[in-house]
Amino acid sequence: MRLLSTTCGRERGEIQGSKHMSVMMHFLFLLAAVLSCHGCPDKCLCFSQTVKCQNQDLDAIPHSLPANTKFLFVTGNNISHIGVDSFPTSLEMLTDLYLSGNQMETVDAMVFDNLPNLVRLDLSNNDIQTFSGRAFLLENKVQLLNLSRSFHNHSSMDVLQSVLQSGNLVQLTALDLSNNDLVILPDDIFNSLFSLVTLSLQNSSIISIQNGTLRAPPLLELDLRDNSLRDLPATSREEFDLKPALLVRLSGNPWRCDCFIDDMLLWLKNSTQVVDVHNLTCSDPKALRHQPLLQLDPARLKCLGNMKGVLETSYVFLGLVLALIGVIFLLVLYLNRKGIKRWMYNIRDACRDHMEGYHYRYEINSDPRLANLSINSDV
Repeated sequence: MRLLSTTCGRERGEIQGSKHMSVMMHFLFLLAAVLSCHGCPDKCLCFSQTVKCQNQDLDAIPHSLPANTKFLFVTGNNISHIGVDSFPTSLEMLTDLYLSGNQMETVDAMVFDNLPNLVRLDLSNNDIQTFSGRAFLLENKVQLLNLSRSFHNHSSMDVLQSVLQSGNLVQLTALDLSNNDLVILPDDIFNSLFSLVTLSLQNSSIISIQNGTLRAPPLLELDLRDNSLRDLPATSREEFDLKPALLVRLSGNPWRCDCFIDDMLLWLKNSTQVVDVHNLTCSDPKALRHQPLLQLDPARLKCLGNMKGVLETSYVFLGLVLALIGVIFLLVLYLNRKGIKRWMYNIRDACRDHMEGYHYRYEINSDPRLANLSINSDV
């Protein structure tokens, strides 16, 4: 009995100890939760070093953010403007800022001055009209910038160019410009991005890559899928060749398979840079539509036929122009027929008088008597 009671007492003590330990752990958990939520803004959720203020219909970035915030999500709201007052206190631990889907139109100067260690910035899914080139610190640490679906008008190209050239983004390694209305990229738009290795231009309505556009940044990944590229100029291919480690994606473009694509086909067959080369297909002409570029038969390109068609079209157009000029000329003659007739009569009379004068002088010179008379009268 004594052994049994001793054993039961020990078990009872262990049970009480485990209950006490469970209560302590629960208390510490609640304390940690309270401390982590200390200073959390309204309509936001705070845990550890992350603050989430998502889909709360906010019109400004909350100010009372915890000083130890490292990841800040303010997405899906109605913040049309951010400026120097958006981050009034210094958040030195903040590295990741997500502001996508806010219908944002304006990014003012010095807006990120109180975020000295900002590394990743997401401004995607907005409608940016104004973006100050002085928005970032002079010595900022931004490495990833997402501007996907943020420029919906080609006239915003000047705004984008100003940011990329004047934003001091010397440490930027990844830039996402996909799903924008860019059309044509200026030659020097990426010249200031000395560390850029990943560039996404997917689905940005680009019709051509200008000479020198991609020469400066040390790119390793380039996404040009789903644009409006009809061919790849020799200058662009040469710039790609200068970066042997570069990987390019080109599928989803409406390639024109005519006589001018021969050099591009040869480059595609010899290069290992286009990772989706087997997905490139023809868009024109209709007879070759959906035909893989690598399977094209040069005999089917019909280069001479294409040139003949172009020449025939040119000749027809030239004939129409000449016919139109002829009709206009005849119409002018008809409308001025009386004046022209009078002008022709005047010319005829003038020529007749002139010829009569010549004839009279000839008769005088040919008659010796008149000639002697003329000489004596001179004496």
